[in-house]
Amino acid sequence: MEGRGWQELDVLLVTGDAYVDHPSFGAAMIGRVLEAAGWRVGIVAQPDWRNVESLQVMGTPRLFVGVTAGNLDSMVSNYTVARHKRKVDAYSAGGVTGKRPNHASVVYAQLSRRAFPGVPVVLGGMEASMRRVAHYDYWQDKLRPSVLTDSKADLLVYGMGERAVREIARRLASGVMDLAGIPGTARMLGATASAAADFSEAVILPSWDELQRDVRLLLTLTKVTEAQQSPYCGKRLVQMHGKRAVVIEPPAPPVDGPELDALYAYPFRRRAHPIYQDAVPGFATIKDSVIVSRGCAGGCTFCGLGLHQGKFLSSRGVASVLDEVRMLAGMETFRGTVSDLGGPTANLFGAKNGHVEACRRCHRPSCLWPGICPHFEICERPGLEMLRGVRALPGVKHVFVQSGIRMDVAVRTPEYLRELVTHHVSGHLKVAPEHLHPDVLRRMRKPAGDFPAFLQTFRELSEEAGKEQYLVPYFISSFPGCTGNEMRAVEEFLKRERWNLQQVQDFIPLPMTAATAMYVTGLDLVTGLPIPVARNAGERESQKRMLCPNPGARGKGAAAPLDTVD
Repeated sequence: MEGRGWQELDVLLVTGDAYVDHPSFGAAMIGRVLEAAGWRVGIVAQPDWRNVESLQVMGTPRLFVGVTAGNLDSMVSNYTVARHKRKVDAYSAGGVTGKRPNHASVVYAQLSRRAFPGVPVVLGGMEASMRRVAHYDYWQDKLRPSVLTDSKADLLVYGMGERAVREIARRLASGVMDLAGIPGTARMLGATASAAADFSEAVILPSWDELQRDVRLLLTLTKVTEAQQSPYCGKRLVQMHGKRAVVIEPPAPPVDGPELDALYAYPFRRRAHPIYQDAVPGFATIKDSVIVSRGCAGGCTFCGLGLHQGKFLSSRGVASVLDEVRMLAGMETFRGTVSDLGGPTANLFGAKNGHVEACRRCHRPSCLWPGICPHFEICERPGLEMLRGVRALPGVKHVFVQSGIRMDVAVRTPEYLRELVTHHVSGHLKVAPEHLHPDVLRRMRKPAGDFPAFLQTFRELSEEAGKEQYLVPYFISSFPGCTGNEMRAVEEFLKRERWNLQQVQDFIPLPMTAATAMYVTGLDLVTGLPIPVARNAGERESQKRMLCPNPGARGKGAAAPLDTVD
């Protein structure tokens, strides 16, 4: 600030992650967006939440304080699925734990209120986004109200917040304190304002009081919220908390085209702040990666991407991706390998939805289940052009795709799949069958029957390329509706293939997802009929053992996942 001659900040951002100036880190992206718009921005990373002075080191911001728990929900960062404290925090320098509080959005927002009385507080990031309505908290094993109630924040930004944050700064700078009506935001009205408001055009969600009386309404809440998660036909949502209303505006339209390219052209330093003596583990794995797309059309019930980034896809221009890789290749730390060209799903680069009127009227949460929508446009040419272009750049020796791919889309793009297997697999390719029993797959919104055929094609293409390569299959244990009987379908497949997985994904009920609604209510999302749910540690361990009876052992052709759903 002194070097720039700043007497005060316009915006202060508070994050639960260590500060890494890379577009994969939310605080860095929002900071660069505001900076590019001409605002003076400061960032406090992992403040001491027990000391209000830890936020006051750069003075009082003129416009607002932006708060994020970080790239993950703080409870996911702090605890395992067994509700044990984690030994490593991937988003802290040196992996040190204890740098962020539980429910960090609430804690940081309350701290900001104390530090800067009268300054608006705005929540954002994954934690706030997925807790914008009343939700179930797995680690506390109870329902919680909207995060707006406990945090006392003035506004919540959900999803990708670049457009919303510019509008917030613009309004506050012009003296307009009313933050109503901004797409992709939620706010909590006072009792008087709630009573006077006209909600006749809104969709009324089951209230906090109703949910406490009947937890089965969580199923209704989830389905209605999912159905309105469209920037084109979604309606305003209202959920009463006592006499106060949480008002959720429809999602913001996805950033696409030149506007998306511009975000990744900001002058990111692509490194952790020099104050850190140790590496940030979560950054080490992606520092040489490039994000090429946003959004996920899958609508899987266990995943929050559709409720956060949305189902409508955005892809960067090939020229924009090549420019970023040229810049990356020019850095001293680059060793010739682009670790990933990806996003939520790597092979959906160049695919389109939301481009025809039928898409814009659609309330379905998935474009790919139970089958690929006829309006979903799959195009392999942009992906081929990108892969071949990056591979040909000076200084680039290897280009890998690590984000994982949709098998149902891959089999419809044979030229792209051949290119991928021949040139862009680092020995292991991530795929996510998740399960093999049709009833469980239906509850996941995952297609049945794709994995064995894809496995055979992958092996044939690898042999044709003269390479020894393996798939890294992700399977989920203890999913709602899954017992040992359903798990046996996966177990028998692994035995036939002589695979011993080193790790499996033990289902975590994340806030606001459809799978969590099934876990809590014990009811099928579609039929509303009772389903079995593995809740205790013994049941969960039994299902895990069916997938991973000998941790550390590897059979012929086995490929072990490098991580879990955590």
